[in-house]
Amino acid sequence: MVTGFRFPDVGEGITEGLIRKWHVKEGDSVREDQVLAEVETDKAIVEMPSPVAGTVLRIMVPVDATVRVGQVMVALGSPGEPVPDAFPDRAAPAAASAPASAAAAAAPAAAAPGQRASSTPKVRKLAKELGVDIDAVAGTGPGGRVTEVDVQRTARPAAAPPPPTPPKPSAVKLNYDFYGHIDHRPFKGLRKTIADKLSESFYTAPHATAMEEVDATALWQARDRLKGQAADHGVRNLTFLPLITVAVVKALLRHPTLNAELDAENEDIVIKKYVNIGIAVDTPEGLMVPNVKRAEQKDVWAIAREIDDLTQRARSRKIDLADLRGGSFTITNYGSVGGMFGVPIINPPEAAILGVGRIREVPRVVDGQIVVRKVVGLSVSFDHRVVDGAEVAAFINTLKALLEDPSQLTG
Repeated sequence: MVTGFRFPDVGEGITEGLIRKWHVKEGDSVREDQVLAEVETDKAIVEMPSPVAGTVLRIMVPVDATVRVGQVMVALGSPGEPVPDAFPDRAAPAAASAPASAAAAAAPAAAAPGQRASSTPKVRKLAKELGVDIDAVAGTGPGGRVTEVDVQRTARPAAAPPPPTPPKPSAVKLNYDFYGHIDHRPFKGLRKTIADKLSESFYTAPHATAMEEVDATALWQARDRLKGQAADHGVRNLTFLPLITVAVVKALLRHPTLNAELDAENEDIVIKKYVNIGIAVDTPEGLMVPNVKRAEQKDVWAIAREIDDLTQRARSRKIDLADLRGGSFTITNYGSVGGMFGVPIINPPEAAILGVGRIREVPRVVDGQIVVRKVVGLSVSFDHRVVDGAEVAAFINTLKALLEDPSQLTG
């Protein structure tokens, strides 16, 4: 029989992906678990393995097209089998010929009375907007989790399927305008994901930014001393970022309100006792933010190795979705490409982000004398719903003290 392989729910809150590459073509024989395609979703590229062995009868979604969770990507079966024009909805009732007990076992169930349905805040918000009692919705996601599709289906249970929308004619893209030649770049995939997240952050969280200068002379000297030990610890090139990360972790443990997120739906500020530091990585296709898990349990060398590994995998697009999730605070090092100060945008749902500028030599007054010092600019943007300015100032002062006395970072 023909199997319609549907795009699965690959992670929390993901509703769609972009087909980046098909590893097979129609007519190919495939093994069970053989990689069929690569799908870009939530900044990562995920490999889609075949659920069964068989022949690729029809590829339903072409390269560079969007596929939604639950949508059939490819039809698999025996050579020559006819492929239906449409596959039944995955939540459709079981066929009449199926035993009643099997149908009952396969049917999704709503949450038991008095229990809350398993779902994400985003799905709960959608249910509230559509007037749906989410605890009465039968979830079809992993472990019975309620998905956006479940909520939308419940909100319109009797609605007739809309007539097929005629394909939108492709716009003619000229390579020139009134003033001269131009180029085009598709606004989709990773670039659109970045845009959506930044817009969500900017228009949801009231941003405020605090800035401070730090004398990085001692930090520079400490890094130079430690570079000679790097190879012994499996680190190719020790940068300032691992040292700054250690300082941020120590400062967050003293000022945990910045290591938090706001659950607005449940009117709850979630303060995290672990520290997962997101590291903004500039890739050819846009910014990605993998994070170092449980950084409070790691020394500068372990953090340096992990940052290097995450950076390489992010730039080669081999990063795992798990590496992009669970961050509690982000560092963006725009100083590596220039700039003293910036106003970074918070990485939702986190409460704050640190921007690190370029270290440069400037004249400063020390003990009444004008001397040359190495100085770095720090910028902390924060969600003013969660954190007050006084707490951010205290965090920056703690961070400054740690960076100006780096012996506290390597002991």
